[in-house]
Amino acid sequence: MATYAIGDIQGCYDSLRRLLDLCAFDPAADRLWLVGDLVNRGPHSLETLRLIKSLGPAAVTVLGNHDLYLLMVAEGGAKFRGKDDTIQAILDAPDCAELLAWLRCQPLCFTEGNYCLVHAGLLPQWTAAQARELSCEVEAALQGPDYREFILNLWGSEPAGWSDDLTGWPRLRVIVNAMTRMRFCTLAGTMEFKVKGKLANAPAGHLPWFDLPNRQSADAVLVTGHWSALGLKITPNLLALDSGCLWGGHLTAFRLEDRQLFQVDCSAGEAQPLER
Repeated sequence: MATYAIGDIQGCYDSLRRLLDLCAFDPAADRLWLVGDLVNRGPHSLETLRLIKSLGPAAVTVLGNHDLYLLMVAEGGAKFRGKDDTIQAILDAPDCAELLAWLRCQPLCFTEGNYCLVHAGLLPQWTAAQARELSCEVEAALQGPDYREFILNLWGSEPAGWSDDLTGWPRLRVIVNAMTRMRFCTLAGTMEFKVKGKLANAPAGHLPWFDLPNRQSADAVLVTGHWSALGLKITPNLLALDSGCLWGGHLTAFRLEDRQLFQVDCSAGEAQPLER
């Protein structure tokens, strides 16, 4: 059995199928670990979502910010942004309710052995085990009777940092923002969401979340995506796999057992204008 961790797909279905062929992925024997952002911006969000759902336990995915955006638009928690989005086909599909119900059951953070799968990153105060526990709080809200109220209170960038004393929607919002939106933060773990570019663009007093000294999750191997401008970054304790397929780059898979890398170029017709 092999486990293939795959970077942000964002509706690039043709690229995904070519990558799975390159890996000789066998759903009866192998597993996929997906870093989130299955949908949006690429041309085939509906087909991508259907494929991943059809794989059942052979596919483990965490939620990314674009996946949550889909859920928010469906419930009126966010306005549909229009021309850059490719989620309308999902909302119009006859199996929309089934697909969204499945998406709501996916975690923000998944841990196994020494690995921690999360879309964006973890705040410096959190160990991987603590992050998994915090993810469970969000999962309970996503799947609970107050789901729609949670979605309606999810949007926003405040509070910008973590406190153990946080409760209610602000607590869940910080967890979601860290795990699905974060790139830069301060030594104290205060997040900044406006800057999306390369490491050299770090705001004053901020570092990439994975470079913070004394980060409590540094003893785990973090498997992430989200940051296409960062590009592929492989270190002993970080597998950052968003290699910018959507922007004309590559879709990347990393086989955990032997650390072998697999890549395909973005398929014709899937690349978007480079605006990161």
